[in-house]
Amino acid sequence: MSVSEMFAALQGALGQDQDIREEIRKEVQALEQTAREILTLLQGVHQGPGFQHIPKKCQKAREHFGTVRTQMESLKTKFPADQYYRFHEHWRFVLQRLVFLAAFVVYLESETLVTREAVAEILGIEADRERGFHLDIEDYLSGVLTLASELARLAVNSVTAGDYARPLRISTFINELDSGFRLLNLKNDSLRKRYDGLKYDVKKIEEVVYDLSIRGLNKEATVGAGGEK
Repeated sequence: MSVSEMFAALQGALGQDQDIREEIRKEVQALEQTAREILTLLQGVHQGPGFQHIPKKCQKAREHFGTVRTQMESLKTKFPADQYYRFHEHWRFVLQRLVFLAAFVVYLESETLVTREAVAEILGIEADRERGFHLDIEDYLSGVLTLASELARLAVNSVTAGDYARPLRISTFINELDSGFRLLNLKNDSLRKRYDGLKYDVKKIEEVVYDLSIRGLNKEATVGAGGEK
């Protein structure tokens, strides 16, 4: 084989790789659009009467995740099944965003932390690496850390809306989350930096709870804790 033939073959391989990446980018763009729609929907809980409509917003978000599952099925077909990590960077960010959104919906519904397995089911992908297109552990943890930041914001807006019990429950949840992360030996630099931000979320929520205590509103929250969430 001549040098020109060798490079022609290499160009063919490069061309195929570029075609795959282009197809993946198209699918990821569709996922990003759906993620924006879900985020826009859920942001409504931070506004005025938004707390009253949490169940409806969660139900609507669940419907959007049906679209996500369809888009994920299409994405899976765009690259060889054994080359997940070769192309992982293309969908890593949007997958982390979708994990956050799924975790936020589950928290709003039940005030619990969604498991990685449950998120994978919501997104229509696998939890186990051996079974193909899966939810990487670090992507799951990144999404959960984004949830913590969102809940810190929710705690502040809860007070504005006159819901003084919710920040207390959020505080308990975030402290449990922080305790869980402390059990992990994080090696990933990006994930480690994001985890370092969790202490600021904890502090922000503690300040909200302290302010409620100073104003005597925590007693009112405790009395009404048996009411609707």
